[in-house]
Amino acid sequence: MNPEKRESGVVLVCSACGHEETGDDDDESYKMVKEGKKKEETAVIEKDQESLPKTSKKCPECGHGKAYWWMQQTRSADEPSTRFYRCVKCGNTWREY
Repeated sequence: MNPEKRESGVVLVCSACGHEETGDDDDESYKMVKEGKKKEETAVIEKDQESLPKTSKKCPECGHGKAYWWMQQTRSADEPSTRFYRCVKCGNTWREY
């Protein structure tokens, strides 16, 4: 049952069959909640960088030739993982899709 606000008050409506029940405005057993799209967050690895594997990759900031790397699934499961790099010298982080 989903709550809908109307002039007469809150009405609970079944999303499957459309059945309606009137609710009491003082009833705390249900609430109107606005759902929003969550912002995608990218995890940043800060600790224990020495345990990450290193590769020969040129840093776009300082030009150093070595970087730590790791892979992370940042999009949906049917898309490829994102490879992250962090420069061994300056700590700059960048990614490749």
